[in-house]
Amino acid sequence: MQFIALEGWPLWSVFLVFALAAGVIGLAGTHMARLADHLADLTGLGQALFGAVLLGASTSLPGILTSVWTAFEGVPDLSVSNAIGGIAAQTVFLVVADMFCRRANLEHAAASVENLIQAALLMTLLAIPLLANSGPDITFFAIHPASVILPSAYLFGLILVKRAKAAPLWVAQKTRETQDEDCGSTEQASPGELMSMWWKFGGLVLVVAVAGFSVAQTGIIIAERTAISGTLVGLLMTAVATSLPELVTSVAAVRRGALTLAVGGIIGGNSFDVLFLAFSDAAYRDGSIYHAMTDQHVFIIALTMMMSGIILLGLLRREKSGFVNIGFESVLVLLLYLGAIAVLAFDEGKSEAESSRRSDDALAGGAYSCEMVSCRVLVAT
Repeated sequence: MQFIALEGWPLWSVFLVFALAAGVIGLAGTHMARLADHLADLTGLGQALFGAVLLGASTSLPGILTSVWTAFEGVPDLSVSNAIGGIAAQTVFLVVADMFCRRANLEHAAASVENLIQAALLMTLLAIPLLANSGPDITFFAIHPASVILPSAYLFGLILVKRAKAAPLWVAQKTRETQDEDCGSTEQASPGELMSMWWKFGGLVLVVAVAGFSVAQTGIIIAERTAISGTLVGLLMTAVATSLPELVTSVAAVRRGALTLAVGGIIGGNSFDVLFLAFSDAAYRDGSIYHAMTDQHVFIIALTMMMSGIILLGLLRREKSGFVNIGFESVLVLLLYLGAIAVLAFDEGKSEAESSRRSDDALAGGAYSCEMVSCRVLVAT
């Protein structure tokens, strides 16, 4: 079922719609970052918690729509790839944001116990789909138990983050480069102004959601019409496009000096994005979506866990400066991501070559059988 009638359109026009929708996501995301920074101060939630919950969830709407809709359409390969590929892409976006942080490495300047807990929570959540994939294929009303465990674990993690902010027992050592979000925040607004900002924020969320749905529709068509597998389309195209709000908001937040918001929005948003799998499992009607995962999906999840672990190490190590003004964690994350794309592309080419060889063998076998049948008919006559 297609809400956007693109089936009869030429492929170049589908790519054009994809690019335009991605551009709208990026433009709206810039304004969302500015409003999120203001609202984080005005509401008293703090940048880490606001970024993890409200900004992270709002910028994740395109990814949610893409994964859920493709799962409902019976394309689990693209659905899972978009979900976990988006987390990997957004982790790399921290590297981009780090490049815009001039005074020190981003992981040093945005040190907070909330971000540490969010990074640990992300790695824990990513382990649940792996356990579900390797465990028995059990569903209740076509929903796997892991789809109930994931949101429960996420909510528990948010409680830990809130408690850590209220009464931290671990405190990052302050340096000249460390951002203190509790200082210098004298921003105030009347109830009317605050309500107006919330309405603007909600409107931008709606715009991003519609553009994200367009990305989902065009992504399915591109996967169907090209030789690219759903895994690579999800990893390299829909995941990156639907993750543009995270890239734009994180860079915009760094440029505004809201460093904790930038890191919290990415890591907290990644934790929320793991829930895409639970939502997609509920939309997927052919059984457990975790057991529709391929070896490539497991590879991407393991890669994302490693990248998240490296970011956590960077937050703990707090290197002030490094190679080309980014920390060791940013260099390693970038190399891992590029290496993973190369591995998956090689595996894709190898699979296509193997499939082509089997097809040729089957055709040759069929021709041989036909020749044998013809010979038998001639002998019989």
